[in-house]
Amino acid sequence: MAGFLSELVQYRRLLLMLVVLGIGGTHLSGFQMSVINYTSPYIQKFINETWLERYGSVLPQERLMLLWSLIVSVYCMGGMIGCLCSGCLTAAFGKKKSLLFNDVVLVTAALLTASSRRAKAFEMILAGRFLEGIAAALALSCLLPLGIHMNAHVQYAGEISPKKLRGFINVTSTVFLALGKTVARILGLRELLGTEDMWNLLLSFSGLVALIQLIFLPFFPESPPYLLLQKEDKAGCLKAMKQLWGEGNYQTEFDDLMKEKAITKGTKIMNVLEVLREGSVRPQLCTMLLLLLSLQLCGLSAITFYTSEIFETANLHESIIPYVSLGVSISELISIIFCSSIIDRCGRRLLLCGGYLLMALILVLLETSLLLSVSKCPAGVGLQQNPLCRTAALASCPNQQDQFLWLRYCSVILIFLFIIAYGLGPAGAVVAVMNEIFTLSTRASAFVIGGIIIWLGLTFTGMVFPFAVMLLGPFCFLIFVAVLVISVVLIYLFLPETKGKSTSEITEKFKSCRFKRKHHQPVEMYAAEEKTFCTRL
Repeated sequence: MAGFLSELVQYRRLLLMLVVLGIGGTHLSGFQMSVINYTSPYIQKFINETWLERYGSVLPQERLMLLWSLIVSVYCMGGMIGCLCSGCLTAAFGKKKSLLFNDVVLVTAALLTASSRRAKAFEMILAGRFLEGIAAALALSCLLPLGIHMNAHVQYAGEISPKKLRGFINVTSTVFLALGKTVARILGLRELLGTEDMWNLLLSFSGLVALIQLIFLPFFPESPPYLLLQKEDKAGCLKAMKQLWGEGNYQTEFDDLMKEKAITKGTKIMNVLEVLREGSVRPQLCTMLLLLLSLQLCGLSAITFYTSEIFETANLHESIIPYVSLGVSISELISIIFCSSIIDRCGRRLLLCGGYLLMALILVLLETSLLLSVSKCPAGVGLQQNPLCRTAALASCPNQQDQFLWLRYCSVILIFLFIIAYGLGPAGAVVAVMNEIFTLSTRASAFVIGGIIIWLGLTFTGMVFPFAVMLLGPFCFLIFVAVLVISVVLIYLFLPETKGKSTSEITEKFKSCRFKRKHHQPVEMYAAEEKTFCTRL
């Protein structure tokens, strides 16, 4: 640990840049995804009041819910559009300029949402949320799976990292995502901005953070790989390394980049269709699909759905629940920070497989705890028909509450443990692997494909999961247990360890093990044609 801390001191300018990247990158995506929950009642009341003032009649409940659903879902619509644009922007202008453009979009969105209350126009909230979705997609493409600022952030962070700190730096994108969720929960408390008078300022907080990045990011260089491989600026590449990593000998890192340049000589930045058609990239695409789907279907949505209800059945006072939920977010943040410090020691495969297995075990225990706590109560027999009546059922059994209260407290503890296991394993390792398995010529388009998978997955999960809860009740956790176990098996069989390896070495790993299929000559390699079969990773 002492050696790790000394390395961080050496790369202090790099850390400073990561902070600037993070607050305007995935931090904003985490904030925007969480903050809407705290402003929901105030925005719906604002829509009602605005409608009444304009048309002199009360807005029907059905139309109100339609407008509210549109405000929530327009963020995903913007995210999909931003995701489609992010690959072109980052390939043409680089990650740095893309993020600066993204900051301008975010400041514009913040001005719209902040002014909506004074202008008495809920349409401005719609426009602001749409622009925020576009920006979220771009930032992730520079970073990972969501919008402009996430796309740009993830890729940028991965490209400016030295090999020995690559895992740590890749995980910082997830750290800032968790930090954004935590900041949203803190600012959303009634004692701060979570009030009827301040909700529009809470929604527009992201504009202030984007403005900070817009001011400070120009003082940092473009990524060394971008300068060498796309701009062919050797002097600029070495200068950027020294600016970010401090004075020292970086010939090894430079030689790795020159090797990648020689391998990719004559190849261009591939668009989405070219990446989909290129056979040599399909193993990496399949790996990315596996990682993203396993992350989305790991049970986090189910835990989020049941959290408030489980807290209520544990007899937590309503005024305390927001602070307990804040504790869940802080647990996730701390566990991801710890993951960033051990990922370069433990490797990616161990964190992914170990994290998913631990999460599956916790879900089994949580399922058992929920069923036992209700089965002991006669009023809980209707749980399977309507899982949302669990609180009422338990409340109608006062003689049983004290006797089996410990089971419900176990459920609360298991929720914390599940979030910690998620943060220690897949939350950080997935981002690291995605950044490492693609070359510069395919990375931007691959992240666009990953972003589309994420947005479609979010939409599908949001539409289907409530019905799954209605049909299966708490048994829906068993679906996620099955997904987690299957994911562990597939990751163990098909994902090579990427720790401490260059991009070309990782590409060779996939090349030599083409998912037990016939080897194809890749576009980016000049190796001789041969047939190889993988029997063991």
